Amino acid sequence: MGIPIRWLVLGVILLAGTLAEIVAQNTAPTDPSSADIIQFLTQTIDWYRQTQQEQQIATEPADLGFLADNRRMATQIVRLAFDFAHQEEQRQSKQSKTTSNATPNGNVSQNDSLNKAASEADQLVQQTQAELEALKRQLATVSAAKRRHLENQIAETESELGLFQARQQALHSMLDFASGASGAVRGTGLRAQIEELARAVPPAVSGMNGTDSTLPSDQESSAKLNSLNKPAPNGIWGLTTELFRLSSKRSVLTNELRATEGLQSSSMQVREPLRKHLKDLIQSGNQLAQQADVSDQTALAQEKQQLDSLTTEFKQVSGLLVSLSKQGILLDLYKRSLSNWKQEVDTEFKENLKGLLARIGGVAIALGAVLIIGEVWRRTIFRYVHDVRRRYQFLLMRKIAIWCGLALVLIFAFVTELGAVATFAGLITAGVAVALQNVIVSMVGYFFLIGRFGIRVGDRVQVGTVTGEVVDIGLVRFHLMELSGNTADSEPTGRVVAFSNSVVFQAAASLFKQIPGTNFVWHEIVLKFAPESDYRTIRDRVQRAIDTAFSEYRDSLERQRRQMELSLSSISASELKPRARIHFTTSAIEVIVRYPVVMDKAVETDERIIGEIFSAVNDEPRLNMLNAEVPTAKAAT
Repeated sequence: MGIPIRWLVLGVILLAGTLAEIVAQNTAPTDPSSADIIQFLTQTIDWYRQTQQEQQIATEPADLGFLADNRRMATQIVRLAFDFAHQEEQRQSKQSKTTSNATPNGNVSQNDSLNKAASEADQLVQQTQAELEALKRQLATVSAAKRRHLENQIAETESELGLFQARQQALHSMLDFASGASGAVRGTGLRAQIEELARAVPPAVSGMNGTDSTLPSDQESSAKLNSLNKPAPNGIWGLTTELFRLSSKRSVLTNELRATEGLQSSSMQVREPLRKHLKDLIQSGNQLAQQADVSDQTALAQEKQQLDSLTTEFKQVSGLLVSLSKQGILLDLYKRSLSNWKQEVDTEFKENLKGLLARIGGVAIALGAVLIIGEVWRRTIFRYVHDVRRRYQFLLMRKIAIWCGLALVLIFAFVTELGAVATFAGLITAGVAVALQNVIVSMVGYFFLIGRFGIRVGDRVQVGTVTGEVVDIGLVRFHLMELSGNTADSEPTGRVVAFSNSVVFQAAASLFKQIPGTNFVWHEIVLKFAPESDYRTIRDRVQRAIDTAFSEYRDSLERQRRQMELSLSSISASELKPRARIHFTTSAIEVIVRYPVVMDKAVETDERIIGEIFSAVNDEPRLNMLNAEVPTAKAAT
């Protein structure tokens, strides 16, 4: 009777499920390959090199604490990565040896002899080291008589250890070369690649020299701290520079955080297969313990061998997992330290940004205040100062004051260290004062020239021996249109004379000008009469003649006299009227006539006075004038 087809199918399905479960239980997780280990080490080294940028961004005392902690953790993280790589290389090497030992003699690898010799050399070195340590411990307790013999034994043992280590190194070198030459998957031996990567970092970091840290010394930290003790920036320029520096620091920390997270993810990927492998080993150990059969000695011995093998493998895998777990903890602490550092940088960035905005706002308010004051000043000048000349002076002073105020506001806003600026400004001012001494004196003289009794365009002035009318007044010099003489009827010579404003401070160069509001000069005429003439008649006739001629100009001169009194409030001006004085000599009677004339009517006034005098003299026959020709009027001195 045949078996039904449905039972056959069901049996096949159950058998397939059982086989799949057995295969899943007996298949070990895929451990990290040599390529994975090298890639993990390369990523760790790249991350370590990136952390060295912290040395450049640690520019403040608070950064030194983060820098010291991070350097210590970075050193331990890299060392744990190399510890894991060395342990994994040793584990894979032992597994390859076990596999080669289990291979039949016909298929024994050509590297077995090298592996065996290298293993024996390792054991011999370990035994010799143990023997040397025992002899050194005995040296501390041995008597003086036996010390010499024991020291010779120690020296001999050290020589033997050196020889054994040299042979061990040679055998491993040959084994690595043979493994690299015969391996189809790996281009070079794993140990050689690990050692090559270890040379890319300091020996203390990779653990090659057995030291614990590469932290800077106390002297270096103190020197770094002293160099960072600088005052906080307070100017716009300093705050802007500080913001750019903090932005660069924040960018470096952000990139380093990303690199740390990437390394942490890679570490977890490498750790995950080992964790699963360790979990499977624990489950296998528990199953073997439950299946133990104490009645069957052969089975019990076989189970003991399996448990010992599981224990050895458990120790190897757990050692790898411990190194990676420690590295994961340190990476998490490192990332937390970077986050705290970045948070402090962000806080400082915000504070400096607020300070910069407040500084800019203050500068804007100060500039606005200066401009508002200038506008109020301008309107006040136009409202209360009606004299054009005085208004121009006040507007010029306003312009200079406003520009000086704006310059001071900008200097105090952008400058960080006022002490250094004050010293620099003092030196610059001293140099400018020496180099531009004449120019500065001329600029100061300008304000004297435009003062109350200064000059203005159109005034007739005399500077030294030059007489002319003012045509231009500049900040450094003024210009005169030269006149042919110092008389009222002087004509332009066609030349313009330039004088430095510093002439007001020179004692040798005299500056003469009319009193403001006046336009008159004194002229005089000298008349000579015969000695026998009656001097009373002469005085009466001449006085009436000049009074008659002067009557038309009396009101104009009186107004100028009052203006002169207003200008010279402390001095009372005498009346501006003609005067005749008589002088007696042995040959004649001289009459000196002095009279004021308005400058633009000087010639007319002279002609009228001379004409009236001649009319008065001709009407009196008793008066005999001795002048051979008509007397001329000249400026009184």
